[in-house]
Amino acid sequence: MDRQLTTTPRPGGQLGGYVLRRLGFAAVLVLVALTIDFVLIHAAPGDPVTLLAGEGGDPAYYARIRSELGLDLPLGEQYLRYLGSAAHGDLGYSIAYRQPVVEVIGARFGPTLLLMVPALLLAVTVGGWLGVAAGRRAGSRADELISAGTLVGSSVPSFWVGQLLVIVFAVGLGWLPVQGMSDPHGSTSTAAHVLDVAHHLVLPVLTLALFQLALIARLVRSSLAEVLVQDHIRMARAKGLGPRTVLYRHGVRNALLPVTTVIGSQFGALIAGAVLVETIFSWPGLGRLLYDSTLARDYPVLLGLFALVSVAVVIANLVTDLSYAALDPRVEYR
Repeated sequence: MDRQLTTTPRPGGQLGGYVLRRLGFAAVLVLVALTIDFVLIHAAPGDPVTLLAGEGGDPAYYARIRSELGLDLPLGEQYLRYLGSAAHGDLGYSIAYRQPVVEVIGARFGPTLLLMVPALLLAVTVGGWLGVAAGRRAGSRADELISAGTLVGSSVPSFWVGQLLVIVFAVGLGWLPVQGMSDPHGSTSTAAHVLDVAHHLVLPVLTLALFQLALIARLVRSSLAEVLVQDHIRMARAKGLGPRTVLYRHGVRNALLPVTTVIGSQFGALIAGAVLVETIFSWPGLGRLLYDSTLARDYPVLLGLFALVSVAVVIANLVTDLSYAALDPRVEYR
């Protein structure tokens, strides 16, 4: 990572140059990722034409469909045509949904965002609080309990957690709905619909947030415990600063740098983790779309989803790098 600790102020030109260089490098990364995804998707077993038209049909009919979809062209030519279209914002036409890929992905983006944002906020808020509670009392009974709980949370797979929550809270107690984003037979009023969606959000959000929450809590705990024994913390206490000021202004703030890195890097992991969660709870988002498109061998949709994930990860990492300067004024980007 091209950043350096310094005590001099950050000129705006240097920051702008750093952003431009990172964007150029990001474009290369996205291109490489798309190339690898294109090759792997077309090398996977299965024929989308057979899945679309069924088996045992007329070979001439298969050939006509393959020609309409451009699948009869050499792989290199298909790749170049795809890159040319993608450069103009055209991600192709869905084989399974018979719609432009941009429209198919756009219709699923909102539900996934609605699922990811509460999960990330829950993970950061609760995980950060648990990490601070454990780190400020390193070696105590509370620290041992929180560390054991977060170890279990980070070790349990999300699909198992989701099924367990369904069995307990949906099937057993009947408190929460099992699947879907809303009740098709529910009230049509705006307030009732919002409450219904929030009711359906509880289980998938908890499932998606558990691993991230445990990871953040463990990282905050270890980072804060390391910061609180450093010399500048002893100096702050010697100056007579209050315990809360020492903890949050001098301790937690300095411990947030590695946590920020993990939060940024986990953005892509949330999208990937949403595949299992959305499949378990039949949530109509990008994760479920990725699962269905994989079964249907819908190449254009798969490539569009992978491109979206690649761009999202690159942007999240760039924003994470730029946030270091806000947390630590010594950081200068060159």
